[in-house]
Amino acid sequence: MTSGEEPIGRRVARWRARRRLTQQMFADRLGRSKSWVDKVERGVRALDRYAVIQQVAEVLRVDPLVLLGERRKSSSTGAGRLDGVDGIRAALARYDVPHPTASVAEVGRHVANAWLTYQHARYAQVVRLLPRLLHAAQSVREAQPELLVQAYRITSSVLVKLGEADLGWLAADRAVAVAGGDPVLAGAATISAAQALRALGYDRLALVAALAAAHRIAPAPVSAPTSAAEPQTSGVSEAVPPAATAVHGALLLQAALAAAGCGDAHRAGELTGRAAEVAARVVADDPHRTGFGPVAVELAEVVAAVELGDARAAVVRHEQVVRRDAWRLLPAEHRAAYLVDAARAYLRVGDPGGAGRVLVDADGVAPDEVRCRPVARTVLAEVASARLAPAGVARLAALVGLSR
Repeated sequence: MTSGEEPIGRRVARWRARRRLTQQMFADRLGRSKSWVDKVERGVRALDRYAVIQQVAEVLRVDPLVLLGERRKSSSTGAGRLDGVDGIRAALARYDVPHPTASVAEVGRHVANAWLTYQHARYAQVVRLLPRLLHAAQSVREAQPELLVQAYRITSSVLVKLGEADLGWLAADRAVAVAGGDPVLAGAATISAAQALRALGYDRLALVAALAAAHRIAPAPVSAPTSAAEPQTSGVSEAVPPAATAVHGALLLQAALAAAGCGDAHRAGELTGRAAEVAARVVADDPHRTGFGPVAVELAEVVAAVELGDARAAVVRHEQVVRRDAWRLLPAEHRAAYLVDAARAYLRVGDPGGAGRVLVDADGVAPDEVRCRPVARTVLAEVASARLAPAGVARLAALVGLSR
């Protein structure tokens, strides 16, 4: 079942190496033997059942179509892989300082427009905008470095969405470097870095980075660390400047999700609890577009429960939080991305129908989130393969180009 020149086993081996998994670790997560993995990777054993390919793709955190070698171009519906990533890569590879072609005010308007486009989950449009936006923001770096930080953050966020987390981490790292000694600006950049690190499977590094950035904004009493590299904080933080509150809270949520990814339920709960305390004090605007607030904390608790394997609790919490009025005020991107995670919870409790309904809702909120994001497409493929998949899921799977 390969449509490209590279054998599927070789793709599996390449992605396994990128995820830093040994053959034994990979086999254990699949519930297979190390010999089975070795034979698949060498091409001795055929990997030709779609259900098995889905399982392998889920462990590797990639779209099954990536393993199959398919590279569908985006259509008018936004389905499939988006063109334009190479243009972003080329823009990130430029090390010259371009001559300003626009004023700081004009670049600021372009950055604001790109943020709004991203928050509406129009990823194809964002991808087209980014190469020129990065060029323009780099040209006014000396006058207004914050604009370049924001441009890098948008770049990182959309690349992570599209399954290009390595490149997304590079953009986020650039944002942290440009932010320099400004703890709030660097904290905002670190939110993006932590998201990229989590997408790459480096939850421990994401935890360390997010906690360190949060501590720089609002130092808290320090308790004994679990490792020499990890800053441990507990208790109530010192007063946070109003403009920094949302950044501080969002960093705590990233740390909580990273802790959940590490399997540390106690730490995840402690950090979401601290984030909830911060959210109760949020009164200022959100100039760094973190989306942080009380509802964001509740959504993070659901996602953390999914990561920790407590899918039943995640479903119960999900059905409560989406009834709140504040839920509808979140950006489309935030709501749709969360709904994809909620669909994973329904799958894990053996309710593909519930997962399908949530995915259809996500598609109604932000089609690109479901149709262009590899993680979402993997969940969709699993729901579509269920015996009692809702009709809406079958239609959506056909639009995306997935087949059983």
